[in-house]
Amino acid sequence: MTPHFPTPWRVRVVALAAAALLAACATPIETTRPDLNLPTTWTEASFAGASTRALERDWWRAFNSDELVRLIGEAQGTSPDLRIAAERVTQAELAVRLAGSSLFPQLSVGADTRAGYARSKGEAGVGTQRTSASIGINYEIDLWGRVAAVNSSSKAVLRGTRYDFETARLTLTTGVANAYFQVVATRIRLDVARRNLAIAEKLYSIVEARYRNGAASALDQSRQLSTVLTQRAAILPLEVQERQALSALAILLGRAPQGFTVAATDFTGTAVPEVTAGLPSDLLTRRPDIASSETSLAAADADVAAARAALLPTVSLSGAAGLASDSLLRLANPAYSVEIAASILRTLFDADDKRNQVQVSESSRRALVETYRRDVYAALKEVDDALGNVGRFREEERTQLVIRDEAQRALNLSEVQLREGVETLSTLLDAQRTLFTADDTLAQIRLSRLTAALDLFKALGGGWTLPAGDPTAAPRAPG
Repeated sequence: MTPHFPTPWRVRVVALAAAALLAACATPIETTRPDLNLPTTWTEASFAGASTRALERDWWRAFNSDELVRLIGEAQGTSPDLRIAAERVTQAELAVRLAGSSLFPQLSVGADTRAGYARSKGEAGVGTQRTSASIGINYEIDLWGRVAAVNSSSKAVLRGTRYDFETARLTLTTGVANAYFQVVATRIRLDVARRNLAIAEKLYSIVEARYRNGAASALDQSRQLSTVLTQRAAILPLEVQERQALSALAILLGRAPQGFTVAATDFTGTAVPEVTAGLPSDLLTRRPDIASSETSLAAADADVAAARAALLPTVSLSGAAGLASDSLLRLANPAYSVEIAASILRTLFDADDKRNQVQVSESSRRALVETYRRDVYAALKEVDDALGNVGRFREEERTQLVIRDEAQRALNLSEVQLREGVETLSTLLDAQRTLFTADDTLAQIRLSRLTAALDLFKALGGGWTLPAGDPTAAPRAPG
């Protein structure tokens, strides 16, 4: 049998639901944004050179390395750092659900069945059974916006964790590329060092033979032996550097470092892409870390609003309804009870604590405003520094290519003159050593140029843009 509650109870339920809907319509909280003095152009833009190439999400493909593309794709699927960031997003999503549940009435349902035995004097005992069911409702009317502010804060934190995930993805991608280029550059330098050692040992054998025949001095022998030992000592740290770069790359991929390696041994076919830096003002919506910093401001504003609302009385409604029957496990012919209550709670003894909490929240917000300002200016510096390095290392590489070509030309001339008997073998070996030194320097400059390109991609946000409709993208007003 379906119970029928009296009309007043229905009216109260409707009133309670209406109150819930009205309280849920909270006024949006304005986000505090500092007044930023943004430049109109980059200081190093002209030195870095003009480029019209847009920054794409898969910018690493522009380096023209299939192995690098494969490694980055693997890292984005297996990196522990990226998985940790993804779990933080999941935790924030759950926190939003928990905070959002307080916007709606809380329901509780209970049921109870009891059996008993009663016996009067001079009479036989009689068994009794009683079944009851109840439903309760409790709701805090959010007149001052405290509950809505807590919910807004949790949503801002969720947006921030999503932007932190994008920051982790960008950091991982540039980290993989940087470690990969470190490995390749070190292998080039190792090859140069080993060829230098072979030349030094060959020259030493010549000097030693001449010393035994009295055609060279002990000083000549000692100097050449010192050169051989120096070349041998130069190889060991490069071998250690190669292993450590491979280990770092393996960790980024989520692999054990032991036994890990890559195939590339030089930069043949590797390109150094150039992109346009855009306008400094665009940086605020192109870097996920800046967007995350701004969501921290939004969360802080919501925390301040919640702390201020906590100073005001709490208004809550509660209601309960119950059914009871003497029939076991059935609610036939029930007796029902209904009650509804409203309460206004105002804590008198912790007002100072709540006012202090407001001040703490406001102080935290002011600190975050300055943190945001600092982060924006630091990002502007990172872009300018990267632009300057891109231009500087490009010019250095051009100069070093000329030096290397001249060293190659000197070596070719030495070989011709040696065949004609004009120059000695020592001159030829010196020319070879000069060429190898130029090659070693060129490898280091090429690595620096690739690293500068990675720094620029990272400083520009790696092709990321702020999602449309995000509150963080609202027009910025001085704060």
